[in-house]
Amino acid sequence: MKEVFEFNNILAIILAYLIGSIPSAIWVSKWFFGIDVRDYGSKNAGATNTFRVIGKKAGFPVLFFDILKGWASVTFLSMLSSYELGSNQHINLQLAVGLAAVFGHVYPIYERFKGGKGVATLLGIVLAINFPAAGVSFILFLLTYIISQYVSLGAITAAFFFPFITVYVFKATSPTLIYFSVVISFLVIFTHRKNIERLLKKKENKMPLNIRNKR
Repeated sequence: MKEVFEFNNILAIILAYLIGSIPSAIWVSKWFFGIDVRDYGSKNAGATNTFRVIGKKAGFPVLFFDILKGWASVTFLSMLSSYELGSNQHINLQLAVGLAAVFGHVYPIYERFKGGKGVATLLGIVLAINFPAAGVSFILFLLTYIISQYVSLGAITAAFFFPFITVYVFKATSPTLIYFSVVISFLVIFTHRKNIERLLKKKENKMPLNIRNKR
């Protein structure tokens, strides 16, 4: 992936990190509701905790923007290069840009590097790079969540099966796409390690389907 280190590509990666760092959950909760979402619920600066603490009127905008951060970063910033669309070089750059956006979401420079888990931003990245596999994974997430009412379990399940969906369902042969699917899977599971502990101890909080506005 040495081509990633060209100037335009480095610029794209830096911009992706800065875009990913925009802490929508924190800013929406502070500016419009007078609270810091990190002080309540799971204390996580993500869409799920925003839904849980404030409700739909804040949760959906945060979710949409977090997905958009990943999708827009990969879709538009990768255009700074001259690589042919769909080439391994282009996919490599998309992967680097996407990971930078997720890193920004998890460790936002604007909020002392304390952010969310990056699942929604990861979804945006996957939608941009591998839309069919993202669609199947999202359906798997929804089914798991509807049955269990655990958002974390839905995310973990979808992430775990994402590489298998990429390789065995959609027959991906590009090494970059395969590596990408594995990295994405690892990132989601890694950022949910505390949730896994709570699930095993049966202490994880459920989020009901009929989410109500609380503030």
